[in-house]
Amino acid sequence: MSKSALEIAKAARAAFEASQLLTSEQRTNALLAVRDELERQKDAVLEANRRDMSAAEELVAAGKLSASLVKRLDLSSTEKWNSMLQGVSDVAKLADPTNKVTYATKLDDGLELYRVTCPIGVLLIIFEARPEVVVNIASLAIKSGNAAILKGGKESTESAKVLANCIRTALASSSVPEDYIQVVQTREEISELLEQDKYIDLVIPRGSNALVSHIQHSTRIPVMGHADGLCTVYLDASADSAKACRVAVDSKTNYPAACNSAEILVVHKDILESVWPRVADALVKAGVELRCDEPSLTSIKPSQDSDLIKPSISTDYDTEFLNLTMAVKAVASFDEAVAFINTHSSHHTDAIVTESQELARRFCRSVDSAGTFVNASTRFADGLRYGFGTEVGISTGRTHARGPVGLEGLVIYKYVLMSGGQDGHVVGEFGTGGRAYQHSPLAPSLPY
Repeated sequence: MSKSALEIAKAARAAFEASQLLTSEQRTNALLAVRDELERQKDAVLEANRRDMSAAEELVAAGKLSASLVKRLDLSSTEKWNSMLQGVSDVAKLADPTNKVTYATKLDDGLELYRVTCPIGVLLIIFEARPEVVVNIASLAIKSGNAAILKGGKESTESAKVLANCIRTALASSSVPEDYIQVVQTREEISELLEQDKYIDLVIPRGSNALVSHIQHSTRIPVMGHADGLCTVYLDASADSAKACRVAVDSKTNYPAACNSAEILVVHKDILESVWPRVADALVKAGVELRCDEPSLTSIKPSQDSDLIKPSISTDYDTEFLNLTMAVKAVASFDEAVAFINTHSSHHTDAIVTESQELARRFCRSVDSAGTFVNASTRFADGLRYGFGTEVGISTGRTHARGPVGLEGLVIYKYVLMSGGQDGHVVGEFGTGGRAYQHSPLAPSLPY
């Protein structure tokens, strides 16, 4: 008999509370057990993934699912499978993000205040398509001391189910409670879980703006938004042509279906007749369809007789294509480029190609995105590449955590006040006519 949403939420809360005295070593050992179990069950996982792929391909043929989602769904490549397992190992090796003292001060003789990192609690994480996210998020949750309830897209139901069973089997043989990681399958369960603010502490939707917006308007639980990726590459007037080609092509073509793939190319008017034609040629040769505004189109059309070069329409600059399509916009100045990016970007990751250190500095400060890159592909925006082991996703919000959310994004903090006075300490002894607070810094060592 399946559990109700309330029972799932209660079980997650009980598992979280039961785990708070576990050591870092015990959580790490649980992760190693998860990796071993995944290795043992590889054939079962890939068979489930084949069932998901087959069903998804039928939906694509019927026009009910995009081909880019199917690509995200596939676990069969050796590289993708090994990357998933390596993510577990990498997280296991990372330092424990909990019980770190980030502030310590002496309030009075024998009265010391500490700010100490701690887990958030119970996480409800909703994501689309990619089944390996189950393993990524479970690894981060276990390492950071958070219980997690996971809901993947309906396209990955079979894969997610088998992956979750592997994780729970591994946890059952460890010190971490089995209900630390639970997977739900239906929208109805999510609707009910969004009402469980007594037991669930944070919702993390990972997907489209529509998904994030729907979740934010459907719950009283705090939401950490992971929206779509409208990433931009800006070619400044001083851009080196070879560097511009490398960065633009990699940002678009390395993995077009990823949220950190560039969807927009902004080009300074001063290089429309020099650098831009070379970049356009490199993108077209890589199979990229360019949707250009009039200035960028006019400057390359005589030399680029290709069906892949088309006029743009206004909505192209607000579209996450997730394929080999790129919108191109010419601008008259650096300030116009920044204003355009801040208006049309989803505040995920944006890059500048420039030889000017001053403009690089201004770009990084004035573009309001979670990642601002200089002369580097937007595809670097990834928890694995940042050294986080893996990530829950990319947060485009402006509170608590931003950019790739790894272990540090899954902890918060508490204040610990320790009195060593013989009679304890009371507030009534301080203030006018009483004792003064010392507020002198202490070494940031854990007080317990």
